[in-house]
Amino acid sequence: MTTRIAALKTVAAFAKYLTAHQIDLRLDDRLTVGTDSPLRQPATVAGRTLGNRWCVHPMEGWDGTQDGNCTEPMLRRWRRFGASGAKLIWGGEAMAVTAEGRANPNQLILCRQNLNSFLALRQATLDEHRRRYEQTDDVLLGFQLTHSGRFSRPDGRLVPQVAYRHPVLDRKFQVDSERCVISDDKVRRLIDRYIKAAKLSAQVGADFVDIKHCHGYLLHEFLSAHTRPGPFGGSFENRTRILREVTSGIRAEVPGLLIGVRLSAFDILPYRPDPDRSAPGKPGLGVPESFTGDRYDYGFGVKPDDPTQPDLTAAIEFLELLDELDIRLVNISCGSPYYNPHIQRPALFPPSDGYQPPEDPLVGVARQIQAVAHLKARFPQLFLVGSGYSYLQEYLPHVAQYYLRTGQVDSVGLGRAVLSYPEMLADATTTGQLDRRRICRTLSDCTTAPRNGLPSGCYPLDEYYKQTDDAKRLKACKQAV
Repeated sequence: MTTRIAALKTVAAFAKYLTAHQIDLRLDDRLTVGTDSPLRQPATVAGRTLGNRWCVHPMEGWDGTQDGNCTEPMLRRWRRFGASGAKLIWGGEAMAVTAEGRANPNQLILCRQNLNSFLALRQATLDEHRRRYEQTDDVLLGFQLTHSGRFSRPDGRLVPQVAYRHPVLDRKFQVDSERCVISDDKVRRLIDRYIKAAKLSAQVGADFVDIKHCHGYLLHEFLSAHTRPGPFGGSFENRTRILREVTSGIRAEVPGLLIGVRLSAFDILPYRPDPDRSAPGKPGLGVPESFTGDRYDYGFGVKPDDPTQPDLTAAIEFLELLDELDIRLVNISCGSPYYNPHIQRPALFPPSDGYQPPEDPLVGVARQIQAVAHLKARFPQLFLVGSGYSYLQEYLPHVAQYYLRTGQVDSVGLGRAVLSYPEMLADATTTGQLDRRRICRTLSDCTTAPRNGLPSGCYPLDEYYKQTDDAKRLKACKQAV
């Protein structure tokens, strides 16, 4: 039976639990504070100085305007990114390069008429960081450029735009005809939109852009387009043509802008709640969706003869390409929150559209951390950001310190944990003490809320969200389920 992290009261108890359950995860028993902390060591990335070794991941808040501009809740979130002390702000939010490619009707759209919003978000982040930590010339702040593809909801309804027909995901996400497959001509126009969005990013002061290739969104799906005919499918060269052409265009138009890629380095079959073990309001244990073919040619980083297992072979080939393209900033994630959240975002409590975790979430954390360690050993010249740490809770700093100290990752990324406790790693490296009342317990309200059309925030711990009408609506949605 899985034990809650909060019930493990000491580092020794946590380490004993890992050993007893044969979970391959290492940690330091004491935190180093001050300038000697591995988390506070500077780094040089593509000629730029980065002041420390933790990162804030991009998060969609579902709280922009319908025309893709920012709002006060969004500005507040970005100020908290600055308050975190992280010197690497990876994208802040996923920013759609086209209105039709938004994941929700309130997602940011990176276009000329919205530039004042992007100026405001960047400035709010740096101002808050400067107010707390004084120095900002060692901060790298990037914008994440995206098209949501299969998960596009530009007006709230699912309007999938897919790279190819998928025998499992088509059933799950309402793809019922070839009309949903994006054409080659549309892909070429989309490449131009990415390049234009990168130029606009540079105009408002972004240090880099992330050409997003993760979590089942469009460019990630193209990486697995083995069955697609034409110039954007089939061979590895064709499946990575979008990235190569976008990179070439950015380098020609804005040569001083750095480029990064967030990559789902491995995947597995989509999962669903076990119908035999589900009850009203309580989804069952996650089980793989049925697939009866002899070979699974529909994933990136999946064993084709056993798609329940990840495989880093594809990720290694992709990182070799990034190295050839001189793309040094790489943020490693995995899977998708839409169809296998237990590997992508390990948590004990599932979102409303999820399932009970089929494994101890610490196994999922270890899987991600070990994948990054393997890739870092293979590509020491790349700057790799690790993901999947939030479930570690009190012991996140101890694990992060170990893997940074031993050179198995270059920066530790925090996502939803920042919503409730942005200063977590700043506190860990200054006093060595954490405020347990603010630590994210992975209750998944920040995911359940947007699944029900509400803003994503920390409703259990952040008073800003706890007191809102949206909190009442969220509670009603959960009761209705």
